[in-house]
Amino acid sequence: MRRVALVAVAALLIACGGREAADDQGLHKGIQDNTSGAEVTFDATVLTDPVESGGHERFEVKTSTGETLEVDHNTTLAESVPVHKGDGVVIHGQLYIDPGPRYGVHCTHAHTSGGCPNPGWIEYNNNYYE
Repeated sequence: MRRVALVAVAALLIACGGREAADDQGLHKGIQDNTSGAEVTFDATVLTDPVESGGHERFEVKTSTGETLEVDHNTTLAESVPVHKGDGVVIHGQLYIDPGPRYGVHCTHAHTSGGCPNPGWIEYNNNYYE
């Protein structure tokens, strides 16, 4: 019985890609607590079509908890995401808070660096852009 359970868990992880599940309340708490640099995973709706600027694809999203964030997706390290206004996405990356305050998420790519120590991704239309 234990072996069957382990096989079932392994199959589930493979089917889900072993990725973080969305934690919309975790993102909301990170924003409320001004936790710039927190690793977050959340559901969102795209508010603007992406704009390419300086090797980054930028677009605005609205979370299920009501926050508006800028997504700063590095296209020199990851494939562009073919999203459009109104599309649903799941995003895993690093929260940042700019003066204003203005909220955003970056580090949405698998390639890690000193500024982005954890791999990230954007799920759109059952595909991962990382």
